[in-house]
Amino acid sequence: MRIRNLEPKYDDAVLLFDGKSLDDWHVKGESSKSKWAVGKAKMSQENPNMLLNEGGSGEMINLAARHGDSIDIYSDRKFGDCRIELQLMVPKGSNSGIYVMGEYEIQVLDSWGRTGKMSGGDMGAVYGASPPSINASRRPGQWQKYIIDFKAPRFDSAGNKRPGEMGKARLLRVELNDQLLHENLVMDKETPGGVENKESPSGPLMFQGNHGPVAYRNIVVKPVKK
Repeated sequence: MRIRNLEPKYDDAVLLFDGKSLDDWHVKGESSKSKWAVGKAKMSQENPNMLLNEGGSGEMINLAARHGDSIDIYSDRKFGDCRIELQLMVPKGSNSGIYVMGEYEIQVLDSWGRTGKMSGGDMGAVYGASPPSINASRRPGQWQKYIIDFKAPRFDSAGNKRPGEMGKARLLRVELNDQLLHENLVMDKETPGGVENKESPSGPLMFQGNHGPVAYRNIVVKPVKK
């Protein structure tokens, strides 16, 4: 008989971005290189590889013009076991990433129209670890939604990571646009390019900003009750 996993109980949801300012976020590197802004994102009709900021509020927009034109951004708040829900928009051909705990990357890419076998670099991949089960991408310029259930790595009282499978981080479930991409995926190590480049009991949410334009909104984290 198969026993279904019980739905975890969560603490109060945390809205990581209030839609008004980036005061609760930090950039990774020199702030003068950041192209992150607050406003309303729209894919440019004249150049669909770009995002425009139409002003206003509600969305976190990386207005990078090309690869290397901006830098990564991460939250002040840190989390361990949690559910992450957010929406994102990528223009044509663009690339970003969602770093859970600042260290484990779920790929953001314009993979619309891709056929055949998905790769470890496509939209929805756990970068370098596992391709998505299907291509759930929407057209560039449309809003898309991720839901990520995450179990943090386990450490003992001395700060040492617990040995074996028990100590490893897990992506319990990853959905994109209501399609299941990953389930119970064990993370053997962190993804290169994170905030600290090492595993820890808790960490921030980071968005990759040095690979191209992208926008995020409705960024909610629900910590699992201890």
